[in-house]
Amino acid sequence: MKILVINGPNLNFLGIREKAVYGNQDYQYLLDLIGQKAKECDCNIEVFQSNHEGAIIDRIQDAYFDGTEGIVINPGAYTHYSYAIHDALQSITTMPKVEIHISDITKREEFRKISVTAPACDHQIYGQGLNGYLQAIDFVLSKK
Repeated sequence: MKILVINGPNLNFLGIREKAVYGNQDYQYLLDLIGQKAKECDCNIEVFQSNHEGAIIDRIQDAYFDGTEGIVINPGAYTHYSYAIHDALQSITTMPKVEIHISDITKREEFRKISVTAPACDHQIYGQGLNGYLQAIDFVLSKK
């Protein structure tokens, strides 16, 4: 199975920014965690990160054509206002999609409690730290 993990803005700064919220593990640690999961489930997991909304939309659209069978996305701050990412996700109806957030967005600032992208996904996971990515991958695998 081919799964695409998309990380939005500032996620490449894990271990650098707001450690009290996002933890001490860096982005490479997350990549290694996902890589280990790919070996365990014998699946192909590609990780894509961009700080640019258009690049994220392009990658979602490319997933429709490249054999991707599931998407895990942490849109970062775009979660709260990117109707363009919502529309791109909404367009892809051929595969399961999971929105993931490292922190518990329901216990943070008011603007973080609203996700405009979650309604375009099949499931949302938040507040589970980096382990939430593994849970999201398991959700996609369960829909195989």
